[in-house]
Order: sequence, then structure tokens, then C-alpha cells
Amino acid sequence: MAESSLQSQCESRSFSLFWGSGSVPCWRVMICLEEKGLREYNSKQLSFLNQDHKSDEVVDINPRGQLPAFKHDDTILNESLGICHYLEDTFPDKGTKLLPDDQKEKALALQRVYEALTFQRKWQQVLYYVVHTPADETKQDVMTKNKKELIEELQLWETYLQSHKGDFYLTGSKFTMADAVFFPQLAIIIRMHPNLSKTFPLMGDYYNRLSQRKSIQDTWPPHWKEVGGQDLFDEKFDPHDFDVTRFFG
Repeated sequence: MAESSLQSQCESRSFSLFWGSGSVPCWRVMICLEEKGLREYNSKQLSFLNQDHKSDEVVDINPRGQLPAFKHDDTILNESLGICHYLEDTFPDKGTKLLPDDQKEKALALQRVYEALTFQRKWQQVLYYVVHTPADETKQDVMTKNKKELIEELQLWETYLQSHKGDFYLTGSKFTMADAVFFPQLAIIIRMHPNLSKTFPLMGDYYNRLSQRKSIQDTWPPHWKEVGGQDLFDEKFDPHDFDVTRFFG
């Protein structure tokens, strides 16, 4: 085995990651680990449905009892964007360069990374409203408003892709941290809006392209491979029929 490969494995094994299937924050961290070539880390999948993330084992690392929970030697980080930055800063010359050297390109990548937090709030309004509101208490006008705001947000990101039409990735010709942060969000949206590409064709093309990337294939939420999503945008959708296991494991 090559010396560089052995070194990479030793570095990877100093990482521990607690994660859950279907978690967007967990997935973006796992994509970044793969892209940096840090694949042999200590990985522990936990169940949201069984409340594993509230266990003492997790709370000892993350007092909020949330995932991801991440440790590198004696360094602890639990915010997913912070972990992504930490990996790039700590291992700038390993694997994929997640933030470009060119200042203008880096600025655009960082803009999209942090702008994706607004994007995240919009889809969470749609999905988490159904997750956390008893079916008998859901209000159609609230669901309609939440969906409308998400569609408006998606339109903005469609224009971003339009401005880079012909390029493969979100900010240009190279995969960056922006893609690692954005793609898992788009993937969970497509699970609740499977006809999205009819309205947003560039978004659909982007999803289809990146779905084939090795780092994304290798970290795809395991239970998503076994069950499909649920169309929350279907006019006939009934909150009483909502199945959380189609999103979170």
C-alpha cells in the first residue's frame, strides 16, 4: 500500500462522526470527508426515530443532542458548515480543493455556502411543518404559503444556475463546498417535490449530474435507497398520510 494511502487512513481514523440517514447537515459533512479523501473515519449511524441523537454518547460531544456530532482527536465541532470549513482549512492540499484559491471564485463559493442557509429555512418550513404539526391541526393556508415561498427561493437558484449555464457545478467548472452544501438540500426537496424539474429544468439537470458523483453516491442516505419520497406538492396530499420515514431514518 502506498505511503500516502496509509497516511490518509491514519488521519481518517482520528475522526469520529455520529450521523443520521436523511439529515442534510450530516450528508454535507460526509460529502466533504469523501472529497478530501478522508474515508476511513469512525462512523456511527444513529436513528432519529429511536431518539439515538439524545443519548449520553452524543450529548457528551454535542450538548444540544443534535447530529452531526464530530470529533477530530480532541477537537469537537458540531455545526456542519464549521466542520466543512475545518476540513478544508486543516487539509487544504488533500483531495478536492473545496474553496478556490482565486479570491473572486472563493467569494462566490462562500456566498452560495452561506446563502444556502436561507434556502434551507425555506424547505424546512414546508417539510418540518408537516413533521411537527399534528395532522388534525395543519392549516392549508399555511402549507400553501410555505410552498409558495420555497418555489420563489427555487426560482432564485435556478437563475444562479442559468448564469453558469454550460458549467457543471453551482459556481463554475469545479466542484466546491457550495455544491457539498447545496446538493443534499436539493435532494431532500426532490423527495417532497418529485416533479420539480418540470418547473426548474436546470435544477433537475444539476441534480441528475451530481447524483452520479462518487462522493455523493458513496454517502447517499442508506434508507433512501430502499424507500421513495412523498409528494407534498401533490394537490391531493393529505397530512394524515404523511410518513416521516420517507425522509429521516
